[in-house]
Amino acid sequence: MKKLVDKGVKKKKSAGDAIADFLIYLVCLLFIILCIYPFYYIMIYSISDPNQAATGMVLLPKGFSLETFRGIFRLNDIPSAFVVSVLRSIIGTVLTIAGSSFFAYLVTNQKMFGRKFVYRFVILTMYINAGLIPWYMTMRLYGLQNSFLLYVVPGIVTAYYVILIKTYMEQLPKELEESAKIDGAGIFTIFARIIFPLSKPIIATIAVYAIVGHWNSWTDNYFLVTDARLQTLQMVLYNYLNQANRFQNMSSSALDSSAAVSMITPTSIKMCITVIVVIPIMCVYPFLQRYFVKGIMMGAVKG
Repeated sequence: MKKLVDKGVKKKKSAGDAIADFLIYLVCLLFIILCIYPFYYIMIYSISDPNQAATGMVLLPKGFSLETFRGIFRLNDIPSAFVVSVLRSIIGTVLTIAGSSFFAYLVTNQKMFGRKFVYRFVILTMYINAGLIPWYMTMRLYGLQNSFLLYVVPGIVTAYYVILIKTYMEQLPKELEESAKIDGAGIFTIFARIIFPLSKPIIATIAVYAIVGHWNSWTDNYFLVTDARLQTLQMVLYNYLNQANRFQNMSSSALDSSAAVSMITPTSIKMCITVIVVIPIMCVYPFLQRYFVKGIMMGAVKG
């Protein structure tokens, strides 16, 4: 009886425990601020009056101006580059999910000939990288130079994604697959109607990785694409970011009023470009976040 009473009584924290908890919370709070504040500063700078923001600010924007954003989007190559990046991210992510998930399902099949060799060979590619020059020569040999396929084809099967998806699929009940085979279902039917729907958590995790990777990628564009119609947003903004003073003159000439021209500064251009690049991904992540943690944990640790 005494033990039950003791369990029902909440143990009072000692002064040392309270101080330790306070320090832990304080450190976590400081860490959160250090992570969030840089992007918050970029956001308030991008919507502030550039001339007033140049004098310095800490927590609140100074003035309000969207002229830098207007100047960026009035340039002819920005809208087309944005469309290319969106198409690359969507098509590339869909192909990556389809290719990597189906390949992962194949290597979970015990009856597949050379299953272990193929899987280990794919893993080996994660440790052995031939380098930039062989990659460049291979892409040119395949005829992917100045082609939209360069953006989506090389990542259809990705070793890291295959590992995560395979590990997750191996935890699914084998009885579901066996019962489907008894009913006459083929490998594609089993994958599309049973395995793939049950793998939504890890698929959502892969989707986050893939779409962020496609959206942020620019090196393939830099080395192998010279066609202006195929330039991605990252590449165009990267060029403008490195030539902010030149871009200031270009965007200023696109604006009508002299007052608006004086507002655009190289620093405001850099801040606005950063916001333009980050915002689309921030809009996508919340829709997949509920699957993300579950998928990465279950896909990374075999039960």
